[in-house]
Amino acid sequence: MIELEGVPELIDPVMVAAFEGWNDAGDAASTAVAHLEREWKGEVFAALDAEDYYDFQVNRPTVWLDGGVRRITWPTTRLSVVRVGGDKPRDLVLVRGIEPSMRWRSFCNELLGFAHELGVEMVVILGALLGDTPHTRPVPVSGVTSDPDLARRMELEETRYEGPTGIVGILQEACTHAGVPAVSLWAAVPHYVSQPPNPKATLALLNRLEDLIDLRIPLGELAEDARAWQLGVDQLASEDSEVAEYVQTLEEARDTAELPEASGEAIAREFERYLRRRDGGPGPGAPGHATDGGDGSYLRDTSGGRTRPPKPPRRGTEGTADGPQEGSADGPADSARGTSADGPRDAEGPAGPGGPDDGPPPADGPRDAE
Repeated sequence: MIELEGVPELIDPVMVAAFEGWNDAGDAASTAVAHLEREWKGEVFAALDAEDYYDFQVNRPTVWLDGGVRRITWPTTRLSVVRVGGDKPRDLVLVRGIEPSMRWRSFCNELLGFAHELGVEMVVILGALLGDTPHTRPVPVSGVTSDPDLARRMELEETRYEGPTGIVGILQEACTHAGVPAVSLWAAVPHYVSQPPNPKATLALLNRLEDLIDLRIPLGELAEDARAWQLGVDQLASEDSEVAEYVQTLEEARDTAELPEASGEAIAREFERYLRRRDGGPGPGAPGHATDGGDGSYLRDTSGGRTRPPKPPRRGTEGTADGPQEGSADGPADSARGTSADGPRDAEGPAGPGGPDDGPPPADGPRDAE
């Protein structure tokens, strides 16, 4: 039995988790949870034993100086709790760490032990994968679950994916077998600009999470960072005619595929979000909502040292404008060890496991996902 000291009784808690590595293209998912911790001043109450789950030759510890004293930070997964006030108070249990190197079943069981002791009502796992999506359009975010009843009730996709998987897929299945409702939210990151950070994808994940759990999330400077990111990519793309032409091809495919949705559900969702932000919760400074003070929600690189996006694939190669394919360059990125348009480079093999493991269907229609 897990002993929790100093953690108050939580109100309708939801666990939100993200893991660096294979399922975190552009660091979009782990940055989203880090944003929640920062904005709501999450208090860490537990950390998993790094010795049990991590290969330190793959995820190395870091040494730093604290007032002249050398200290070591070990790679691990930490749990924190945030108390959100307002008209509909709800608490969040935030899980942020690195995809474990070993003992995945024990890892998931330990997290589920915390969920049980804290009375967690639902687990939401954030992920991001590389896809054939243009940076100039809204980031596609899909919600998937293994629970047919939950899929119908919350208008989610029921996963039918078969193939290699990451810790996101394993944890979701562990929750399902344990009887804990679980949802995965997946953002598609343009494969031709996969380098982290990607504040636009992070913002899209937070907006989708806000809709899912009906909770107003303070965004801080994230919207401004997303606009700055897009302008920077626009400039890089304009300097290469081949990249610009490829982006235009993706835009045309995306616009054609999403034309029916643009006139219906998408507009309704955006309007509901606008009303919720205007009237649906307390303003800045109210309990449970962070103000704009303190450090920014994202650190922009103003040095101008961005790298040029890699050349896009020729038409007819494995990846297409229709979305990520199994075994293509558009699988989940291992951002902890570097990502490129050529696919993840992972400890699991010379070129990583390949396609999106438990990723969402692309913008132009559902594809089997987990």
